[in-house]
Amino acid sequence: MKSPKCFVVVALISILFSLICSPAACSSIHAASPHQDFVYCLSSKLRNNNATSQVLYTPKSPSFLPILNFSAQNLRFTAPGSPKPVAIITPLRESHIRAAVICCRKYNIQLRTRSGGHDYEGLSYVSSLPFAILDLINFRSIEVNVGEKWAWVQTGAQLGEVYYAIANKSDTLAFPAGFCPTVGSGGHISGGGYGAMIRKYGMAADHVIDARIMDVKGRILDRKSMGEDLFWAIRGGGGASFGVILGWKLELVPVPEIVTVFTINRTEEQNLTDLIYKWQVFGNKADRNFFLRIFLQNTNTTNGRTVQGLFSALYLGSSETLLPMMHKGFPELGVTKSDLTEMSWINSVLYHFPVGSLLNRSFPLKRSYKIKSDYVKRPLNHQVFQGIIELFKEEDVNGPQMQLTPYGGIMDEIPPSETPYPHRARNLFFLEYTVGWDETGEVAAQKHLSWIRKLYAYLAPFVSNNPRESYVNYRDLDLGQNNLVGTTSLSQASSWGYKYFMNNFYRLARVKALVDPDNFFRHEQSIIPLPSPL
Repeated sequence: MKSPKCFVVVALISILFSLICSPAACSSIHAASPHQDFVYCLSSKLRNNNATSQVLYTPKSPSFLPILNFSAQNLRFTAPGSPKPVAIITPLRESHIRAAVICCRKYNIQLRTRSGGHDYEGLSYVSSLPFAILDLINFRSIEVNVGEKWAWVQTGAQLGEVYYAIANKSDTLAFPAGFCPTVGSGGHISGGGYGAMIRKYGMAADHVIDARIMDVKGRILDRKSMGEDLFWAIRGGGGASFGVILGWKLELVPVPEIVTVFTINRTEEQNLTDLIYKWQVFGNKADRNFFLRIFLQNTNTTNGRTVQGLFSALYLGSSETLLPMMHKGFPELGVTKSDLTEMSWINSVLYHFPVGSLLNRSFPLKRSYKIKSDYVKRPLNHQVFQGIIELFKEEDVNGPQMQLTPYGGIMDEIPPSETPYPHRARNLFFLEYTVGWDETGEVAAQKHLSWIRKLYAYLAPFVSNNPRESYVNYRDLDLGQNNLVGTTSLSQASSWGYKYFMNNFYRLARVKALVDPDNFFRHEQSIIPLPSPL
C-alpha cells in the first residue's frame, strides 16, 4: 500500500505532465469534441503570434456576441435561436487567416468570410453546419497613389472609408462603387458592385487591376501568380467561392471638381406612374454623365397614405449644363434651378446616403430584411407601375422599398463575358426591391416574406426571362440552394447560378474545379466545382 506522500508525488507528476505535454497530446487529453479540437488548433497557432486574446473569440468570450452582431446587418439572422459559430476570428495579420483556413479544413468546419456583413441572406455569418466566422473588420488599410491613379484596399475596408481616403488625397479622383458607406469592399466588389456612376464607368469590379487572395492551401496569390482565369472569376463571381480575398488594387477614375445633385419627390396623386413611364426610356438614353434613379416607398400625408417616388440624381457636371438637359429630355419632372445643388463628388456620396460620417462603421438602419432583384428589357406600361403601387399599399407603411436604376451608357458597350457579371447591354433598368420589418418572430417574418414573393410573382411577365436574371450581391435563397452535405449537381446549382451569371456560370464552375476541387470554400449559393467527365 502506497503512503500518503506517494499519492502527493503522483499527483504532482500528473500536474507537471499536463503542463509540459505536447500540443497533440494535450489535445487528446483535454478535448472532448471536434469543436474543442478545432478551437485548440486555432489557439495553438495564434499563441505563437501572441494574438489569441485579440483574434479568437468563442461563445464563452464576453465579446463574442457583440462582435458577432456588430457586422450582422440583417436582424433576421441574429435572433437567439439563430445558429452561432464555433468561433469568430478577427485577424490582424495574414498568418491569422492562414491559421483559420488550415484549422477549418482539418476539422471540417465551414469558414464564412465577412467584410461588411451586408449579406441579405446572412451567408457570411450564419450556417446550419458547424462553422467559424472570419471577420475582416481589422483588415482595412488603404493606400492611395494619386499620380498613378490607383488604390490598394484591404477587403475589410468599407466603401465609405475607401471614398474618404481617396478624397483626402484628390478632389478629382473617385472610385465607381456602391451608395451605402458601410458596405464592405470585399463582398461588394467580388459580386460586381454598382453605384451612381454605373452609366459612366460601369461596375466596381470593372476597375480591379490586381488582387491578393489566399487559396485553400494557404498560399497568397496576386494577379500574376493566380492566373487570369481566377482573376476573372473573383471580379464578379463572388470571392467567397474561391478563397479569401485579402485586397484589391483599384483603378481610380476622374470626376469633375463640381458635380450636381437633386432629389424631387412626387406622389401617386402627382402623376407618379406617368413620370416613371417617361423615366424608363429617358434614364437609359440620357447623357452617360447623368444618373437618375427612383425610390418607391409608402408614406403618410395629411390626406392619408400614399406611395411616393423620390427622383434622385447625380450629374458629373455643372447645374448650368444639367438644367437645359432636363427641360429638353424630361420636362414632365418639372426640375427648376432651385432644385439643383452643386457640390464635390465626395459630398454627393453623403447626399445620396446620409449616415453622418463616411468613417462610421455602424449601419444605422438595422432591421429584418428580404430582397429580390430583376432586370427590365423593354418598356413597361402604366398599368404595370400602377400594379406595383397597389401592392405597396398592402404592406406596412415602413415596409417596402423599390429602387429603379437606369442602365445604358457604357453598360451597353461591355461584353457580358468581360467579367462574371453578365447583365450589361439590352437592359433598360434594374429593379431592387426589399421589405423590412421590426417585429420579431416567425409569424411576422412569414407575413412580410409572403408579400415580397407576391410582388416577385406579379413582375414575372414583365422582366427578363429564360433566365429570369438576378444580381448576386442581392442574394435570394428562394432561387435555389446547394446541398451543404454531400455533392450538388450542376443542374441543381444552375437553378440559381444561371440567373446570377448566365453563361458565365459554367466558366466559374471550371475555375472552381481548378482552384478548390474539394469545395472547401462553400455556402448555400457558392460556385460548385465542375464535375469531371466520366
